[in-house]
Amino acid sequence: MSSVSFRRPALILVCFGTYLLAGCNSKPSDPKSEVPPAAVVQADTDVNLVHVDHADRFPLATATSYAATSTIQVTGTVNPDTSRTIPVISIASGRVVNVYARIGDYVKKGQILMDVQSSDVSGAFGVYLKAVADEHLAQVQLDRAKVLNEKGAIANSQVEIAQNAEDDAKAALSAAEEQLRVLGVDKNHPAAIVKVYAPATGYIIAQNVTTAGAAGVTYAGSANAFTIADLSHVWIICDVYENDLPTVHLGQKADIRLAAYPDRVLTGVISDIGAVLDPQIRTAKVRIQVDNPNTLMRVGMFATATIHGKTLQTHTQVPSTAVLHLHDRDWVYVPAGDSRFRRVLVKSGDTLQGDMQEILSGIAVGQQVVSNALALQNTADQ
Repeated sequence: MSSVSFRRPALILVCFGTYLLAGCNSKPSDPKSEVPPAAVVQADTDVNLVHVDHADRFPLATATSYAATSTIQVTGTVNPDTSRTIPVISIASGRVVNVYARIGDYVKKGQILMDVQSSDVSGAFGVYLKAVADEHLAQVQLDRAKVLNEKGAIANSQVEIAQNAEDDAKAALSAAEEQLRVLGVDKNHPAAIVKVYAPATGYIIAQNVTTAGAAGVTYAGSANAFTIADLSHVWIICDVYENDLPTVHLGQKADIRLAAYPDRVLTGVISDIGAVLDPQIRTAKVRIQVDNPNTLMRVGMFATATIHGKTLQTHTQVPSTAVLHLHDRDWVYVPAGDSRFRRVLVKSGDTLQGDMQEILSGIAVGQQVVSNALALQNTADQ
C-alpha cells in the first residue's frame, strides 16, 4: 500500500474526530437571543403644549390689573334679630282651649292667638267684687260721718278716719280692676276664658302650646307661649378663623350670598365680633346685620359672606372666556411660539363686572392669553 493511500483515510478520521470534539464542546443556542429588541417609544413630556394651524384664528387678550380691597369669605346661617324678637306671654295659667295661630304664620299686632281657660279669672273677679262692696261701704260711712260732724255729734278726727277708709277702699278697687285688665277680662262681662293677643307684628318662629295643653308659668312651666320675630332685619352669624380676625372690624361691609339664591347679592354690616373662640375649630362668631326685603332670607338658611377690608390690593383679571374649566380646574392658554399654545393652570377668584374673571395665581399682569380658551380646546381635541 502506498503512503498516499494510507494518509487519505487517516486525514478523514482526524477531521471526523475534530468535528465530534467540536460538537461536544458547543453550547445550545438561547431562544431569547433570537427575539428582536423592543421598540423604544418616547412620549411627549409636555401634554399641555398644543400645536394648531393658523394660530391667528385665536385672538389674544392681555391680563390687566385692577385695585380692590382685601376680602375674606366665611360661611354662616340666617338668624332672627333678637332685638326684634318678642315673646308672647300668657299671664293667666290654665288650659288652652283654642289656638288660632301656628309656627311660621304671619300675625299682626292685636291679633288673637289663643284662648286660655283659667281659674285665675274667677279669683281675680272675686277680689274685684269684694273691693266694690268695701268701697261702697266706706263711702256710706264717710257720708254718715260728715253728717254727724256737721251736727256736732262726732269730732273731726272721726271724719278723717272715715275718709282714710274710703281712700283705702278706692285703692283696693283700682288694683282689682287693674288685675282684671291685665288678665284680659272685662269687669262688666266676666268670663273664665282669657284671650291672648299678639303684642307685635311679625312671624311666629317658636310655639310652645297646643290645644288642650297648659299655659302660663304655674302649669306650663314657661310663660312664653309663642315667639314673634320681625324678620325685616336679620342676623348672619358667621364663623371666622382666628387668623382672619385681625382683618375684621366693626362697621365693615359684607356681601351676602345665599345658597338658595346664588345670583342675588345682599349687603350687610358687621355689628359684633365674638369675644370667645370655639376651642374645637378655633373660630369666633361674627354677627352681620342685613336688611331682609320681602323676607327673602329665612331663618336657618345657609349663607356665604364676603367681608371687604379697607386696604387696597392689586389683582389680575382676564376675560371670562379666557378661562377654561376642565377636570375641576381652571386653565388658560398662553402663546408658545411657532403656532403653539401652552395650557397653564391658574387659580380663579371672583367673577368681576364686565365679563371679567379674577386670577389669583398662575399668570401675571401684562401676560397674553387666548381670549377664547374653549374654542382652542375644541380645535385641539379634533
